[in-house]
Amino acid sequence: MSEISHIKKRLFELIQGSIRTGRITLASGKVTDFYFDGRTVSLLQEGAALMARLFLEEIKKRPGIQAIGGPTSGADPIVSSIGLLAFQEKIPLGLFYIRKEAKAHGMQKRIEGPEIQPGAQVFLVDDILTSGGSLIEAAKAVQVEAEARVRGAFLLVDREEGGRQRLEAEGLEVVALFRKSDFSILTKRL
Repeated sequence: MSEISHIKKRLFELIQGSIRTGRITLASGKVTDFYFDGRTVSLLQEGAALMARLFLEEIKKRPGIQAIGGPTSGADPIVSSIGLLAFQEKIPLGLFYIRKEAKAHGMQKRIEGPEIQPGAQVFLVDDILTSGGSLIEAAKAVQVEAEARVRGAFLLVDREEGGRQRLEAEGLEVVALFRKSDFSILTKRL
């Protein structure tokens, strides 16, 4: 088994252990019986390291990516861990977070972090993809506020509920490390 396969297998195990079943209401108001809170994995030291390695490998396959970022707070630990690993490997990569709303004080920015150069090619990052709404909103914020080009999104888990199709319809590439159907042993019990 290759090192990357081993890393992905171990990350799968961590995610599987953090999936919750039962009646749960999502931020969108939708009720689900499959819930994954990415922070339960991305805030584990091991989970952060494994995710960073897998996402950085995906970044390396896409020359020209200059920055990554995503909606706060699901993306925050993922972005930070990728950034640390990229620094250690001497891969230049800008990092940013996107607030739901601009701050009412200070610089009143929605995008936090070092300035993204106009025209920069960026990828968004998030822990889970459901409808794609928050990532589409985030992409628009990056395009308007930073004048950057959003090429796609890296995701930990795709819930396979239409988000991929919505993002692709917006011209964004979607790269999910796992899909809900990958956890079929859990979903069969639902």
